[in-house]
Amino acid sequence: MTNRPSVKCLKEFDAGLSPRDHGGGIGRSKTAVSAGNFNEEFDITWGDGRGKIFNNGQLLTLTLDRYSGSGFQSKKQYLFGKIDMQLKLVPRNSAGTVTAYYLRSQGPTWDEIDFEFLGNLSGLPYTVHTNVYSQGKGDREQQFHLWFDPTVNFHTYSVLWNPQRIVFSVDGIPIREFKNLEAIGVPFPKNQPMRIYSSLWNADDWATRGGLIKTDWSQAPFTASYRNFKADGSRSWLLQQMDSTNQRRLYWVQKNHMIYNYCTDTKRFPQGFPKECAVH
Repeated sequence: MTNRPSVKCLKEFDAGLSPRDHGGGIGRSKTAVSAGNFNEEFDITWGDGRGKIFNNGQLLTLTLDRYSGSGFQSKKQYLFGKIDMQLKLVPRNSAGTVTAYYLRSQGPTWDEIDFEFLGNLSGLPYTVHTNVYSQGKGDREQQFHLWFDPTVNFHTYSVLWNPQRIVFSVDGIPIREFKNLEAIGVPFPKNQPMRIYSSLWNADDWATRGGLIKTDWSQAPFTASYRNFKADGSRSWLLQQMDSTNQRRLYWVQKNHMIYNYCTDTKRFPQGFPKECAVH
């Protein structure tokens, strides 16, 4: 194929991350990419000036008003590794807004790993919406309420992706694990490199209480902020598993902060749950 986009291969990552960056129990990497410069790593792709980069490439903001949202994407593609991004979400009354942060490949049978942050009325919790697509099929939603206010300070949202599993984490605490279950016929993203995307947009037809609460445009413009992007593709992540500490953390989050799990939605799957639900 001509003009193939550049793929960030595992051997090309070459700067170390500290144990704190990895989260407890995940282990230190010897080779990785250092914190990325937004000017060098990303393109603002839409929004007519509503996406901006500041501080010599160290800070990026996306803005939404009644006329348009905005978004950016990575210049490179990634096949496996650990992606970290620090976000500070839209403050105050963010109902109706969605801040999406995800990896996605191209084509009709795309793969995708999603974080979406669904806004809410002032004082009510954001909903963290996660999903995994493989070969163009998703419908694997899990949703969570965070245990902190994500609009006051920056927090780190991470995706660990290797051939065995996908782990979503917040500040180093795993909130979801999606395992490779190809052995029982469940497709798993492992062959298609993905770009990183993020966008801030109006979704008041569904985002907050199923669309009952609309965006209050008197609060606009709405702004989400990004910093400290890191992409770690060192080989240590290829075989990474969750240790007992992180297994306990995952259980705590899913017990206390999960608000929706497709694997327990009997109305949605009256003929039986997807195959992976018997294992996850």
